Parts: sequence; structure tokens; C-alpha cells
Amino acid sequence: MGRLHSHMHGKSHSIRPADAPVWDWLEGEEAGKAAEELVVKYAKDGMSPSQIGVKLRDQHAVPLVKRVAGKPMKRILEDAGIVPEMPEDLENMVKKAVGLQRHLKANRGDRRNVRSLELIEAKVHRLAVYYKRTGRIPAGWKYKSTVAQLE
Repeated sequence: MGRLHSHMHGKSHSIRPADAPVWDWLEGEEAGKAAEELVVKYAKDGMSPSQIGVKLRDQHAVPLVKRVAGKPMKRILEDAGIVPEMPEDLENMVKKAVGLQRHLKANRGDRRNVRSLELIEAKVHRLAVYYKRTGRIPAGWKYKSTVAQLE
């Protein structure tokens, strides 16, 4: 979603290999159980799913939780009963919009960022439609700029 409102044609990035590589140091059920335990432990410590993934990658040499544990991180957290009320990407987008609103209150002449705020809010609405359809947020949830500032 990073290039949605720009004139760029694409973004060069690495893609995961089609075949799941075999990691010698992460074979067996005990590696999967250990990865699940770490995910739950870090989630209880208040870390977001993306922070957990980075920590597992950097400190525990777990490249992809799904390939090691056999199920995605979201399902591991659901099984443990640790589900955030709002998806992480939507929450980050709302925080970004609130920060930009604060900036625009202090700097009323900043016309360029008025447009940026409109684009961010469009992304929030688009994400909200998707998450309502999939049942991740309540059907009655609605983004309002004045309400978002109070959160």
C-alpha cells in the first residue's frame, strides 16, 4: 500500500522462494513449539506482531514463523486468546492520520499536508471496508477524524 497514491510504477523487492527451504537448525516439532511459545511470550509482553517477527528473525534465527510452526502468527495468537481489537496496519494508519491532524492544527498554512491527510484517510476507509467484510473489526466501526484524536 506504500505506493498507492504516487506516480511510481512499482517497487523492487525480494520475493520469497517458491519452494520452502529446509533450515537445518529449525527442523522438528520442538522447533515449531518453541517458536509458538516465543510468539505468545512476546505478545503477552505487549509487542505487536511485526515487532515479534523482527525479534524472531534477528535474535532467534526464525526467518518465517509460518514455515517453522506450521501456522501463521495470527492463528497462533488467536489460539492463545491474544487478539488485538484493531489490526496493526489499521491502527498505525489511524495514528499517522492523528499525528498529521495535530501538525495541521499548529501549521494552518501547510496545504501540501492537507492533501496527504486526505490520502491517508482514504487508505483508512479502504482498509476499514476490507476488515469489516472479513470480520476483523465490528461492522459499526467508523473512522472519524475528531474521534481519532481522542484515542
